[in-house]
Amino acid sequence: MEESKDPMAPDGAVNPINTDYKVGQDNIVISVGPLGLDIHNRVFAVSGLLVVAFVVLTLAFPNQAETLFSGMRAWLTSNLDGFFLAAGNIFVLLCIGLALSPLGKVRLGGTEATPDYSYLGWFSMLFAAGMGIGLMFFGVSEPLSHFGSAFGGITLENGVRTDWAPLGGAAGDAGAATRLAMAATIYHWALHPWAIYAILALGLALFSFNKGLPLTVRSVFYPLLGERVWGWPGHLIDILAVLATLFGLATSLGYGAAQASSGLHFLFGVPLGNTTQVVLVIGITAIALASVVAGLDVGVKRLSEINMILALLLMLFVIAVGPTLDILTGFFANLGAYVQRLPALSNPFGRDDANFSQGWTAFYWAWWISWSPFVGMFIARVSRGRSVREFIVAVLIVPSLACVLWMTVFGETAIIQFVRDGYEAAAKAELPLQLFTMLDVLPLAQITSFIAIILVVVFFVTSSDSGSLVIDVIAAGGKVDAPLPQRVFWCTFQGLVAIALILGGGLVALQAMAVSTGFPFTLVLLMSAVAVVKGLASEPRAA
Repeated sequence: MEESKDPMAPDGAVNPINTDYKVGQDNIVISVGPLGLDIHNRVFAVSGLLVVAFVVLTLAFPNQAETLFSGMRAWLTSNLDGFFLAAGNIFVLLCIGLALSPLGKVRLGGTEATPDYSYLGWFSMLFAAGMGIGLMFFGVSEPLSHFGSAFGGITLENGVRTDWAPLGGAAGDAGAATRLAMAATIYHWALHPWAIYAILALGLALFSFNKGLPLTVRSVFYPLLGERVWGWPGHLIDILAVLATLFGLATSLGYGAAQASSGLHFLFGVPLGNTTQVVLVIGITAIALASVVAGLDVGVKRLSEINMILALLLMLFVIAVGPTLDILTGFFANLGAYVQRLPALSNPFGRDDANFSQGWTAFYWAWWISWSPFVGMFIARVSRGRSVREFIVAVLIVPSLACVLWMTVFGETAIIQFVRDGYEAAAKAELPLQLFTMLDVLPLAQITSFIAIILVVVFFVTSSDSGSLVIDVIAAGGKVDAPLPQRVFWCTFQGLVAIALILGGGLVALQAMAVSTGFPFTLVLLMSAVAVVKGLASEPRAA
């Protein structure tokens, strides 16, 4: 057994985890039959059984599940919105403080470490796995929804219009309503979600690369729990991480299936409904399984870079043939509106727009938090060699600006089509269809809509692929090269959970499970923030 001194342990205690992570009574690695499974049995067994039970019960009792999910989502977002908003603010302020403090000089992997990936490859993987499906789904629909509520007078095709006006709205003033809608949208996609990702990613990278601990969420808590991280306190943390990741991913996969099926119906007349979405989930999960076999550097990296190129081409096309000047000027105007409105939008208490903060923000924050083990570990694995300051600036600022640009290009184009051109189809369409109705007004609509479907599918694949790798790392006690059958298991059950939620209530069920797992994991993240600061304080800093 290989042991090493752990600078975080008192009195020079040794790190009880060797390079294979196969030591310690509570960190048992087992092999089962010809499959050669290599797992941390308590985390894998408990989380695996819970996921299997969830899928079976939801598919067996879909009507009861739909009622349960609807009630869960309504209760959690209406009662815990202030908690979620306050937690998001803490993560942003902590990131800014770390970047500006002397702790920002700490280098992930040690003072002599160098980056494993170029900036282009690093950013491509981070962006594709972090928010790809969400940006495709909400790039048009969220700005249009906020604009409709703020401006007033837009009713969806099914006759339903919910008043979600942020900060009281701007009734009758199209210009003010546009800036308010874009500021509210950017608030959900810029600093706050990326700060949530950054905190856990920083902790995972620090305690894995610098402290020599396993690449799993429990390791971040070593400064707080000591040797107890290898017992049931650590098991519970990792089980929560597995469940949060799985249901957060399932939410995104459900959104992707809904949008892909809407696009196929729009272009080719493929029937809408749960059957089409289930078939899509099955087909795309099969593609993800093939990518899982190829591995991180071949499968995820290559697909991420291909998708980034396609996404960039689609965005440049909309800029070129759409309201170009409005988009270019709108980027800066929207960024300014976001900065101006940020204090009011992030206020967690005493708000007059409870429908907006509960219906949108609380759900988003829970969703991002449930995603954080997945995206955080993914970012950590590709961030060795970066300083803490470089890491935070890259993870917070660069993706935030990219999200501002994306939302401006697609969202503002759709709003201008409605306000200036009187085109109401996009504003009145169902959310999954709004991207395609916006593209329908522009040249080459059939081609661009087909590219949009491809983007959704490939973002779906990269999320499922990298998500299954991350879940398997947690369930295997931090082992990053666990046997293939385990990754196949998690990739398969991601798809099955998404199918169960689609059949058990659709988007409401997907949102409910993201919020349900996001709440307890928010408590985990808040505690991890303390552990990260303690861990950084014990590290040598580069000159």
